[in-house]
Amino acid sequence: MIRALLVLLAALSAAPVAALDCSDITYDGNRYTICEVDAAREQLRLFLRDDRGKVYGQFSAIEAALAQDGEKLAFATNAGMYHADRSPVGLYIEDQQQQMRLIPNAGPGNFGLLPNGVFCMRKGRADVYESLTFRDSGVNCAHATQSGPMLVIDGALHPRFLVDSNSYYIRNGVGTSADGKRVVFAISRNAVTFHQFGRLFRDHLDLPSALYFDGNISRLHAPSVGRSDNGFMMGPVVGVVEEHLAAD
Repeated sequence: MIRALLVLLAALSAAPVAALDCSDITYDGNRYTICEVDAAREQLRLFLRDDRGKVYGQFSAIEAALAQDGEKLAFATNAGMYHADRSPVGLYIEDQQQQMRLIPNAGPGNFGLLPNGVFCMRKGRADVYESLTFRDSGVNCAHATQSGPMLVIDGALHPRFLVDSNSYYIRNGVGTSADGKRVVFAISRNAVTFHQFGRLFRDHLDLPSALYFDGNISRLHAPSVGRSDNGFMMGPVVGVVEEHLAAD
């Protein structure tokens, strides 16, 4: 009996950890959906326009385009702020092609609440950088999107976040580990403050760097938890792309 139990435990410990795992959680009285991605094993990409230059705008449009190449959208979320024509507000790089430059200076709205940051994806890893740190780093990203504000900077919350803030919104963002392998996307399932959202990444998810993507229009495509949100047209979208395996 003991030997059989030991064999079972060994088999379980040897089982591979999922490279993409989405789940609903509760932290500090607030509800979130989080999706953890192993950047060394999954393909993270940005999406804005199709081959004809038309803005995707919806998860379903991205799914349809990928299906033509035998691929599927395993996860996706909106990834940064945009203008009325859905063009990115700050730095945007897709498939190594820069479409919008880095904005280093302060400005209106959440994007300009410095420090803001850049989510950079490259082979085998993904990282959240403070924007000026990214500018001076010389890092080359296959995909990158700038947004703001930073939620967590080197383990500290953004200095402008207030514990007693009364600004509550649905919010989404991304955090990364120091080695760039662990990437965690989160979206709140009830309205939260910046301080609450930042603490989710720093204190519960234990991530040293995290970046805010947006509020109000924040949406999630996570088939594994039965969710694919519809709504207003989106701008930049980040997603995990996998090969589509046809059923036997």
